[in-house]
Amino acid sequence: MNRNSREEGLAEYAHINYLKPEECRFSLTDGGFLSLTLNTETYPVVFAYRAFPLSFGDMYISIRDEKDKEIGIIRDLAEFPCDQQELIRLELERRYFTPVITSVIKMKEEFGYIYWEVNTDRGMRRFTTRGSHDSILPISEHRLLIMDVGGNRFEIEDFRTLSPKIAKQIEALM
Repeated sequence: MNRNSREEGLAEYAHINYLKPEECRFSLTDGGFLSLTLNTETYPVVFAYRAFPLSFGDMYISIRDEKDKEIGIIRDLAEFPCDQQELIRLELERRYFTPVITSVIKMKEEFGYIYWEVNTDRGMRRFTTRGSHDSILPISEHRLLIMDVGGNRFEIEDFRTLSPKIAKQIEALM
């Protein structure tokens, strides 16, 4: 491969198609899926992915078709009309369902696993994590993301606000 064709390939790969509100119309299908009409082309089912889910939740949202091919990027969701924002956020909430843990009722470590019983902003939950630091990911100094054995995510906005005993247990796991 010569240098010019390599550069052309990189330029094509690096091209980002930013979606503009005036060119897009999102809607829900009868089955509850998100669809997109972009100018005159219709995509019957599309999916939304956050490029930076933890730091820029409403910015740089990738819209992809059923074959996971990127159609374009929403630079900032706030630029879109409220009804369109609502539809896209609904899709994002389904994809990034992350209950926020408000209190830990019980943490029990046994045979290399930790069994959690917690209260969240979505109600009481029980889940299991591996007893290693791989299950608790720091997002910032005190904010944590917890991944259970099934791949479900839970967030603790500030582990220092939990009971001192629980905070100490969590800190030991990080």
